[in-house]
Amino acid sequence: MIFDIKDYGAIPDGKTLNTRAIQKAIDDCEKHGGGRVLIEGGKFLSGSIELKSNTELYLAANAVLIGSEDCKDYPERSNVKHVKTKWLPRAKNASFIFADECENISICGLGKIDCNGDKFVYKYRDTYWKYCRRDAATPPRAVFFTGCKNVKVEDITLENLPAGWGYWIHDCDVVTIDRAKIFANVDYPNNDGIHINCSRSVTVSNCNIVCGDDCIVVRANSVSLKENKVCEKVCVTNCNLTSYSGGIRIGWCKDGVIRNCVFSNLVMTDTTVGISILLPYLRREAPENMTDVGREETLIENLSFNNIIMNRICSNSILIDVAYSPEMPITGIRNLYFSNIHASGCEFPTLLGRSDNYLKNICFSDCTFEITDGSEFPNRFAHGATSHNDGQYHAPRVRYVENIKFNNTEFKVN
Repeated sequence: MIFDIKDYGAIPDGKTLNTRAIQKAIDDCEKHGGGRVLIEGGKFLSGSIELKSNTELYLAANAVLIGSEDCKDYPERSNVKHVKTKWLPRAKNASFIFADECENISICGLGKIDCNGDKFVYKYRDTYWKYCRRDAATPPRAVFFTGCKNVKVEDITLENLPAGWGYWIHDCDVVTIDRAKIFANVDYPNNDGIHINCSRSVTVSNCNIVCGDDCIVVRANSVSLKENKVCEKVCVTNCNLTSYSGGIRIGWCKDGVIRNCVFSNLVMTDTTVGISILLPYLRREAPENMTDVGREETLIENLSFNNIIMNRICSNSILIDVAYSPEMPITGIRNLYFSNIHASGCEFPTLLGRSDNYLKNICFSDCTFEITDGSEFPNRFAHGATSHNDGQYHAPRVRYVENIKFNNTEFKVN
């Protein structure tokens, strides 16, 4: 069945707030056993909406769903079932599109979701970020799926993010994101493209992502969940990635298990770091003050990176950095395979394990890493979050690594 939002009173003038009409169409769709909620023929302004099971939100090519510029139209939800909100990053569950413990849901079509992000930032004097969030009430996520099964995002364009993550896939199973486009201002902070956390069997394919923060994040932070969950069987393939932060970022403070993932056939351009596994220094007092810290020992294993082109990388093409901190428990980082990686930029790969926990079984095959003179970045500290970069060109750095192999791999300096 098709549920046209215009039949529920939605007005496509880009000015009238249509939140209630769109939500009523979604609710009726669920009550009738599922179907398609149709958005077509104009610009529809809306606040936060919640998807329901067996529902497809379909945006026709001539449709734009526009986010309200009023933070009050993205309220905190008090009836969330799957997560403890106080332990979510930023301690907020607000989002433009939300789904909680749903099955068989999708966002599809050649239309656009415009998050109206320009209204949520202001120019900011800073070492590297040019803009800052307007206030703490800025929606932290555009699309937030938590505890869902059988999720599909296809063809849709998500643009103008409000200094917040694009898609957050949080403890979900069987997720497909195909032919999706994410276009965000590269100077806006916290604009992650797709953030995959504690989820299983996730495929991201044929996507174009341009954003200010990391394009694709894979994590296992279970602190907001009732029990610890692994993040595994993530496949990212055939994508174009551009970011003033990172292309692929894996892990963070006290994440749990991340394993059995493949990243292949990717093109990364103009990123600060291409591929990173970064476990930063964690202060002893940090868990009390940070909402983005997990509660487990970190294990990252069995990851494959294959057929990847990186061009104009402002810092490291590959960065694995495990800071020593007694507050950062680690089981291990092991079995990482890099093949047919061809990268050019300002820094060679850096692989830094820990004296009490070596990186293990790292293999490079048929790779080329080329250092350029940095002239493509006239002001390196204005290129995203590059304050960590001292502007010097280092040789490849390898420390506390056990069993590393370089097969037919070349390091060049221009």
